[in-house]
Amino acid sequence: MKTFTPKANNRQRKWYLIDAEGQVLGRMATRIATILRGKDKPIYVPHLDLGDYVIVINAEKVLLTGKKDSQKTYYYHTGYPGGLKAIPHKKLKNEHPEQVVERAIKGMLPHNTLGRQTLKKLHVYAGPDHPHVAQKPEPLPM
Repeated sequence: MKTFTPKANNRQRKWYLIDAEGQVLGRMATRIATILRGKDKPIYVPHLDLGDYVIVINAEKVLLTGKKDSQKTYYYHTGYPGGLKAIPHKKLKNEHPEQVVERAIKGMLPHNTLGRQTLKKLHVYAGPDHPHVAQKPEPLPM
């Protein structure tokens, strides 16, 4: 008997469409991160990118539970001394609602080259329209 090892060149990728309207951010992000990495497939291996493409629409209508809507803060550093910046969730959601979803999913992926490669298969849009109609994405119930 031999162990089956998938090859990077014979992978079959699907396109999934997820409507974020009324979805809780964390629960939706874990499901999307699983699909992007390919952990829902029986041929999953941690060192290859075998995941599928995901399109998220209506990112502006995603929900947070509890008081997170008013208390959550996103941090980043400019690279200069004393350059720690903070953005409240409400401000980020009003200005760039797609970044809220992208940041949640990015934190659940590996922080290495494979994670950056995996994140390129994620497409997030604030409204209900997207330019990926030609790929015929199948709607994914959440």
